[in-house]
Amino acid sequence: MDKKCKLLLVDDDPSLLSTLGDFLSFEGYEVVYASSGEQALVEMRASQPDLIILDMGMPGMGGVGFLDRITNPDGSTLVPVLVLTARTSMAEYFADKQIAGFLSKPCDPADLLMEVGHVLFMSTPDSVATTPNKKARRVVVSEGDQALLAVLEEEFLKAGFEVAGVSTGTEAIEACIKFAPDALVLRLEQREMSSDEVIKMLHRLPNTSQLKAVVYGIDLPDADLQDLANLDVPQNCLLKDFSVNAIIDRVMAVT
Repeated sequence: MDKKCKLLLVDDDPSLLSTLGDFLSFEGYEVVYASSGEQALVEMRASQPDLIILDMGMPGMGGVGFLDRITNPDGSTLVPVLVLTARTSMAEYFADKQIAGFLSKPCDPADLLMEVGHVLFMSTPDSVATTPNKKARRVVVSEGDQALLAVLEEEFLKAGFEVAGVSTGTEAIEACIKFAPDALVLRLEQREMSSDEVIKMLHRLPNTSQLKAVVYGIDLPDADLQDLANLDVPQNCLLKDFSVNAIIDRVMAVT
């Protein structure tokens, strides 16, 4: 890269700062460090980073206090922020903040590198103009049955989609925040969180508030059919039976 992008890495774990910092530096980024929210405020003003990689669970001001200090009234942040602790229990806190991305800890360095590149690209003023007009649509698929999940992933790939497959409602939320899909496909019966909770949570978050969801059931009793009908999803996106072709057709129709 002609001009090194500058990253501010904020975490109270010295080993993580060293490991991720060395990795990002090797990949061509200029990295500055802070071990607390208070120090991050000082470093941000001094170094003017292009992106902040922020851990939320720190003592003192912590990531929460720091993020509050750099968030504008409209929810935008002074500098793009990649949150390094994607805890769904904090989703309500992030609802009114325009976070650029999330990664769970411990994170794979390759995943971090990909997410950093994506955030920096999207935050570049002319990035939208330089994005190809035709790109692969993205879909997150949440299905607890691994055999069915594999079938859905394979068929969506054949249909030209980029696919992220998960097994629980919690994972579905994290994947939608991280993957920025065009649609979410999920089975009515979800583990950890219900389909209704997943959809409502995503629709409360600014970056996923307009996300399209297609929900399907398998051999649903009458009570579950009513639950399906009550979801905050257009009727044409509700399928009471499992049909791969019907699911893909509905996703194509709404994206």
